[in-house]
Amino acid sequence: MNQLTRDLLDSSGPLLLVPDAVLLPEGPIDGYAVVVADGCFRAVGPAEELARTHPGLDAVTLPGHLLMPGFVDAHHHLTQSFGSALAFGEPSEIFRRVWVPLEGALDEESAYAAAKLAALEALRGGFTTVADAGTRAGVDVDVVASAARDAGIRCVLGLVCNDVADDAATAAEDSASTTAVLESAEKHLARYDGDPLVHASLAVSIPEAATSAALHRTARLAEEAGAIVQIHVNEHLAGVERSLVRHGLRPLEHLHRIGALGPQLLAAHATLLTPRELTLLADTGTAVSYNPVASAWKGNAVAPATAMAERGIRFGLGTDGTRGDGFRLADAAEFAQRIVYGLATGDASCGAGWTWLEHATAGGADAVGLGARTGTIAEGLAADFLLVDVTNPELALSWDVPWELVRRGNRDQITAVFVAGHLRLWRGAPTGWDGPAFVRQAAELAGAAVERAPITRVHPTSTAARQGSAAR
Repeated sequence: MNQLTRDLLDSSGPLLLVPDAVLLPEGPIDGYAVVVADGCFRAVGPAEELARTHPGLDAVTLPGHLLMPGFVDAHHHLTQSFGSALAFGEPSEIFRRVWVPLEGALDEESAYAAAKLAALEALRGGFTTVADAGTRAGVDVDVVASAARDAGIRCVLGLVCNDVADDAATAAEDSASTTAVLESAEKHLARYDGDPLVHASLAVSIPEAATSAALHRTARLAEEAGAIVQIHVNEHLAGVERSLVRHGLRPLEHLHRIGALGPQLLAAHATLLTPRELTLLADTGTAVSYNPVASAWKGNAVAPATAMAERGIRFGLGTDGTRGDGFRLADAAEFAQRIVYGLATGDASCGAGWTWLEHATAGGADAVGLGARTGTIAEGLAADFLLVDVTNPELALSWDVPWELVRRGNRDQITAVFVAGHLRLWRGAPTGWDGPAFVRQAAELAGAAVERAPITRVHPTSTAARQGSAAR
């Protein structure tokens, strides 16, 4: 597509877009088109029919392109982008040694830059929505909201509602701390009402970071507001063991006992699940964020996502801030299931491709509470979508588009990213602001933040590790 096409796509008026195919829930449909106006899909259907019913619109033809839903990152930490590479080679629960110290070293300027940098990476990878699980930076969370808006990405914005100190073994119920947390939660849920891009959410780092009263009440507040609560649940062996010692129950079981499970809960990771816990998820309608790359990089296990899909458990795919490429995330989701479960059972299909594509888009939108707003190319939903070049060697000879997108798709095949009907990214570069200049600024701020943060790494850098290996 040429500059003229880009200019047409960047216009503020209604658009009649005619790609080679449109990816609908039932699969890619040739000869379809969409009408985009006021941030939404106003019509989806056969191109000839839409041209006839919208005679005032000049068709923008998009040869060699697939129009598909934008990816939804169901689990992110936007203000941790400065330390993404610090996770390499590290064992589990690095949040105590890396993420908490790093976020604690951020001021408003660096927190904004970290969040906007993460948003830019996400857009470049085809994500149109990210769910931020809450920052521990000592700044107003609206700093993160501003970064998301300025980058042009849709954001489910978590407010951390912890009311227990990190080192507290017990906590008094109904304390002044709990009251203050709940008051802040109510204000946060009301703060972004009507915001076109930012959607309020509550968050608790891990179940033991909040009292039973706070966990129960945040669940009810979110339910009443039509929002979600994001909690890291059953992610690491250490967390499961702490819960067993403290409550006599596993983390998910504890949340169930206090009435915190339900459609309003997004359980991040959920990698260590018993058969009973799978039943609890299915019976309560609780959603899960399946984060396969995080499992590979720093986890103890891989979530049983194929079993979740079979049992109708709601789930989306999340990066956990590892890398912002929606296609590689979908590939990792299928690959992890094949390695851990498929090979052992002779399951050569392992989700049949479409499973991971669906949960990277519509399923993810549902999991983060936005299923009625985005995630699917459908009339009335937000125009959050990608234009993917299918003329490249990886995709041009496709016989099965969903499988090809999962196995051979890549961010460099994305020509354009739209959020709320606006062109946000063109051939990897943001529109309306200077991406390279911003990245240079963010790199400077990152260096200073990492320098002053009391980070403890277990594993040396790869260069130091190589030198140590040579010395031995």
